[in-house]
Formats: sequence, structure tokens, C-alpha cells
Amino acid sequence: MDRVNRRTFLKGAVALGGMAALPSRTIAAPAVIKQTGDNPVLGPYQEAKIDWRQAEGESIALLITPAHYFEKFRAVTDDIFTELTGVDVQFEVIPPKELREKAVLDLAAGSGNYASHTGDPMYLPLYQSNEWVDPLDEYLNDPSLTDPAWFALDDIIPSWLAADSVDGKLYGMPVEGEATIHIYRADVYKELGINPPQTLEELAQTVALAHTAERPGIALRGFQGAGQNMYIFPSLFLEFGGQWFDADGNPTLNSEAGVSALDYYVSALQQYAPAGVENWNWPEIMEAFAGGGVSQYIDANSTASVIENPAKSKVAGKVGYQRWPAGPSGRRVTSIWNWAMPINSRLSDGQKKAAWLYIQWLASRPTQMVSASYMETPEAVVRTGVNRTSIWGDPEYQKLVNFTEDYVDVVLTSLKEDTDPDWRPRVPQWPEIGEVSAIAVQAALTGQKMSQQALDDANAEIVRIMGG
Repeated sequence: MDRVNRRTFLKGAVALGGMAALPSRTIAAPAVIKQTGDNPVLGPYQEAKIDWRQAEGESIALLITPAHYFEKFRAVTDDIFTELTGVDVQFEVIPPKELREKAVLDLAAGSGNYASHTGDPMYLPLYQSNEWVDPLDEYLNDPSLTDPAWFALDDIIPSWLAADSVDGKLYGMPVEGEATIHIYRADVYKELGINPPQTLEELAQTVALAHTAERPGIALRGFQGAGQNMYIFPSLFLEFGGQWFDADGNPTLNSEAGVSALDYYVSALQQYAPAGVENWNWPEIMEAFAGGGVSQYIDANSTASVIENPAKSKVAGKVGYQRWPAGPSGRRVTSIWNWAMPINSRLSDGQKKAAWLYIQWLASRPTQMVSASYMETPEAVVRTGVNRTSIWGDPEYQKLVNFTEDYVDVVLTSLKEDTDPDWRPRVPQWPEIGEVSAIAVQAALTGQKMSQQALDDANAEIVRIMGG
């Protein structure tokens, strides 16, 4: 599609400021468009009472993860943000694990190579304790940099803001996120005459009933790592009544609740999951389900945009969605995730302004809206991780993600009621704790250790990490 049509898309989507203006047709991948004079595409941003060009001429580099939503952000950066601000933005795209390592190396060295990155919220306490990143309150409270009425921070999902805060200060801006929900074959449930489970005990029963050799009963992330098995286990741990530390600050990963949670996880995957699932991450699970090879799974709500796409899925239109089933504690606890963008404290003043303007632009309602429906190719999927409550409540946005009558309600309720900012402990030592815990969970899932022994060993190591 040529540039004129792309510009028409941007005018309709951004200048009018509403999802109703967004066309349903596919938009080709963009080229940089240079224009002079009045540009109506920039109208919604120019309503902010700040000087968007105060960092003109600056150049910033960002580390980002390879994901469809960041491709959408990149796609509109030059044509909107650079034209608005005169700031050049360069992107380096690498997988999450390598990204975390590279970001920590850059921050620890104080080199300031990267202005920001798509950060793991659990790393923010580490960053904060070392003064590697600036508190964003400094930028939010500066009227020359932020128009608070226009930016409307309180419109951003509260639990994500809480998860990205340390000691009451915000250190990363949520720009994309998700909740974990229970995704199941509604047609299989109907055929078996069973109802969606409301508790983990009921889930175990439905998993057994739905299990066949050709279509295993469940799949959960089993691969070792912070965003893999430690994306699932913390929810089970808390739902069974677990606490990371007792009142005296002692680690309690190996409590009765912890062992019961891990036993549940092990039983589900060893008895009713596809072979090799202990080495699966979300792409393998999503693909297996989309191909008709799994009865149900619990994972990110964003996977719905793929499994409901007939071009990518054999089960589109046959799927049901609901919140995490409640555990023995009575709690439903979604895995909490958002991509949090911090500001490197080692930048020059000009680069800090440029970085904040970009983060503010990216997190703003107009950018979140235009990127929600931007389609790079005919096979592209819509964004289901917008960061603003008002957009989730927008009827036009809901049309884009209305996979079932209750999908939006399931996601919103999960975000509002099932999200615990302390789903994983917000302590500087988390990267080490998370790795030790992931190794323990993997050892149990693969049968190398019994749950009690795996968690006993991990808990002893966490005591050491915490200086005990």
C-alpha cells in the first residue's frame, strides 16, 4: 500500500482520536514519511501543554523484545513521534533473556548506551537500589515535560503502575501487558457435558476428563526461567496460600503450601500434558492448542488474538475464556506482567528529556489506540495488551477483541481483582531468587527431585542470597 493510503490511515486513527475511525483493512509496513507544514496526524499530541520539540536533534537507542506489539510501536514511531519531536529513535531487537542481561550490563557499567528498554518489572528494585534508573515521578511532576491532565496517569491500569513502583515511586512506565487466563476448548467441554472449572480441584477433574492420547488434557509453561515456569508457579504458590517470606523476613518457598502447589503442577504436566512440555514456553503451547492438540491451557490473554485467527488456528470460534480457577486459599491469582520502560540515569539531560518524551508518547492514549489496530500484514494480530482502562472500555476497541461475549470482561476482571503486585517479591535479589526457584521447579517437573527436596534446596539457597 502506498504512502498516501498509510497517511490516510494515520490521519483517521490519530487525528480523530477514536477507534471508530480506524479502518479494518490491512496496512502495509510503513516507510518514513517526511512532511512539512501542518500535519493533522499530530493534533491529539499538540493538545498537551508541553513543548514536544524541546529535545529536537537528540538521538536515543532502545532495547526492545521481538513481539508483534513492539513492531506496531516501531511502525508508527517515525511518522508520528519523530515528526512530532524531532528526536531520532533507534531500536535494537533481541530476545527477552538476552535483553535483560544486556540491559543490566549497560546500567551497571554506567555507559548509557541505551536510553530505555522493555524492562521486566521484577528487575526494577535491583535498578532502584543501585540508582541505575531515575524515578519517573521527577518527569511526571515537571510541568515543562508533562501535562498531567492530558497524559492522565491514573487511566493506566493501576496494578501495573503498582508493580512498576518501588517504595511508592514509579520506576518504569507500563506500555504493554497481559493477564493470565484459563483458555479451553468450549466445544470439547460441551461434548463432554462439563462446565468450566471454578477451582483448581475442579480443573484437575476436567483435565482428566478431557485428556486423550491425541489431545492431552492441559499444557502449562514448563521451560526453566523467569518468564517460563516462574510465570506459572508463583500463581499456584499464592493460590495454595504460599508466602515468599514470613513476618520475620525468612524465605518460605518450601512451606506446605509451596510443596502442594508444586505437586499440583508436577501432577498436571506429568500425567496429562504433551510429551516434552517441561521444555515448552508459550509459543509451543499456543501452537499446539491452535492445531487442536491440547484441550486447555493457562497463559497470556494475548494468545487469543492468534488462536481466534482462522488463518492461524484450527480451533478459532471453538474457544472459551475464564479467570484463573481459585486455589485452596480461595484466591484467583493471575500472573502479572507488563513491559515497563525505565529511564537510564546515566544519560545526558537532553537524552533524558528525549527518552521521557518517547515513553510518554508511547504510553499515551492516542498512541495506544492507533497501535491497537495497526496491521503490518494480512496475518498480523491486534494488540490485546493496551495499558489504559479507558481503551478497554471503548466499544470500538472491544469490537477488535470481542473474541467471545465475555472475553473483555474476563480480562478486565482478572486485571482488577486477580492481580497481585507482589505476585513475585519486589526485592533487589529477585533475579537470583527467580533463577534458583526456576531450577527447583524444573527439577521437580522433570522428575529429578521430589517437590519437597527441590524446594528445600531452593529455600536454603534463597536464605543465602538474602544474607541469612
